[in-house]
Amino acid sequence: MADVTKVSPLAPKSFPDLPVIDGVEFSAVEAGIKYQGRKDVMLARLVPGTTIAGVFTQSATRSAPVLDCQRKILLESDAGAAIIVNAGNSNAFTGRNGVDATRAVTNAVADCLDLPEARVFSSSTGVIGEPLPHDRITTKLEELKNKLSPASLKDAAEAIRTTDTFSKAACAKIIIDGKPVKIAGIAKGSGMIAPDMATMLVYVFTDAVIERSTLQSMLSELTNLTFNNITVDSDTSTSDTLLLAATGASGVTVEGTNDAFRETLQTVMLDLAHQVVRDGEGATKFVEIAVTGAANDADAKTHALSIANSPLVKTAVAGEDPNWGRVVMAIGKSGAKADRDLLSIRFGDVLVAENGWVSPDYREEDAAAHMKNDELAIGVDLGLGSGKATVWTCDLTHGYIAINADYRS
Repeated sequence: MADVTKVSPLAPKSFPDLPVIDGVEFSAVEAGIKYQGRKDVMLARLVPGTTIAGVFTQSATRSAPVLDCQRKILLESDAGAAIIVNAGNSNAFTGRNGVDATRAVTNAVADCLDLPEARVFSSSTGVIGEPLPHDRITTKLEELKNKLSPASLKDAAEAIRTTDTFSKAACAKIIIDGKPVKIAGIAKGSGMIAPDMATMLVYVFTDAVIERSTLQSMLSELTNLTFNNITVDSDTSTSDTLLLAATGASGVTVEGTNDAFRETLQTVMLDLAHQVVRDGEGATKFVEIAVTGAANDADAKTHALSIANSPLVKTAVAGEDPNWGRVVMAIGKSGAKADRDLLSIRFGDVLVAENGWVSPDYREEDAAAHMKNDELAIGVDLGLGSGKATVWTCDLTHGYIAINADYRS
């Protein structure tokens, strides 16, 4: 069996010192859904008046909890709310059983916390196609309720992991109208990462006052600049869920035109997205791929993802091989507009190719030296226009195969 207990070499050096977000409290317990000896269920309780926005996978085989959240996220309510998450079982491809299990969990949480069932949002992550043992969750609700604390976000981050080798969190503070506003978020994700509207499981909280439609618009926009620009293995999960909650406890109102808050939120979201890539299953390299000079931004992103998702590019990165021909291949197959004779490629600061041919100043040993770094940059200029995009990925190693070959065992 693959060793998934060894922390990724790309992991942050330390866990952030998370602030308390007024208006939300957390707890986590061991329920034994799949894993033994570790927390695998987390609960968050939010105060009345909290607004919640969400984006979700567009997979045609999305899970019962995702479908339930998609329905509820559109409802207006001033009531309190809760988020319940389990790891080890995705409750996906489970038919009517999955719907019943989701309802059993959300109804039980609603009863336990005296909330409307429509304000209970659930997520499940893990193995696909196995019935969720929902009773293992519901029997732990009183314990979860009794352990709720504003200072337990770190425990929640631990409880939502599957093959993750480290817990993921990020935070920031901003001063608005002379008053502090805080943002903190947690995420899980390591494999089956190629987001389509959302990614993995991500929960972000702020104490700002933000109207729901503004919150939703902000989240959708920033998702496309962060989580939708990462990929580990080109596979979109059935369970991708990203929820953003604004408790309003700070009393500071944030309008949609507040660029400073938007930029701070984007920083937190991008930090979490990068951590997911850094924990890519078996990853040893963190890779930024920047495409410029495309006909438009959409074409730039198509090219960037084609490079990022190419097994040949990713294995070359793993082998520290500056094989720029594989980048050329990935651009050519993407389907977006490209002109061979205008193309330029860089590995870090090393100009590898220009005007559709190897640069006359290129020395392979320079590019090979860059490839030995833990963090790599691949730059492509298409020479066609002003379109640009940046995506982030990791390498593809034997570790990825080992982890996924025995995932169900």
